[in-house]
Amino acid sequence: MKPGNDISHIRKEYRMSSLLESDVDADPVLQFRAWWQAAKDCEIDEPNAMTLATCADGKPRARIVLLKGIEENGFIFYTNYDSNKGKEIASNASVSLVFFWKELERQVRIEGLAEKTSIQESDGYFSYRPRQSQVGAWSSPQSEVINDREILEKNVVYYNNKFGTEDVPRPGNWGGYIIHPSLIEFWQGRPGRLHDRLQYTIDEQKKWKIERLAP
Repeated sequence: MKPGNDISHIRKEYRMSSLLESDVDADPVLQFRAWWQAAKDCEIDEPNAMTLATCADGKPRARIVLLKGIEENGFIFYTNYDSNKGKEIASNASVSLVFFWKELERQVRIEGLAEKTSIQESDGYFSYRPRQSQVGAWSSPQSEVINDREILEKNVVYYNNKFGTEDVPRPGNWGGYIIHPSLIEFWQGRPGRLHDRLQYTIDEQKKWKIERLAP
């Protein structure tokens, strides 16, 4: 194999910043908000893109979803409850999230329990979605095997005609999840692969403890 084509030769030195205990907030959600704002300020493309990992029947699965809310008690995204990830969460509510903002040489890893948001929260978010996305939620039997794309296109025509000029209601099998964190790790790239890793874990009194992890 030619060296230029060898994956093992791909390497980047991280030098932008450091992450010290004296620099972070005692509350990891507030610390996340600070890093989130920095990612937005850098105009990173889709800074809310995150990997969602689930595990059911002993098989881990991961995919990219979009963060749609940061609350004091968790992180929110929306999906079809009948999708693979919805079924996996129903089987095992323990999930992981990963954000990677390469432009800032930063990663955030979150572990916690997924819980459905309230009907009111799901209705509220759905009402603000573009109409095309609202119709799409009705048109796609997410994660099911379909013969071809024409099925989706016919469904879109059907639901556009069905709803006409009326508001599109939220499908009953579509809504939000909030991930209540029990662990949040902040990772800052450093030279020589001696990266900074600060891990927050929560105790039975709901107090956060900060520990440094070896890279």
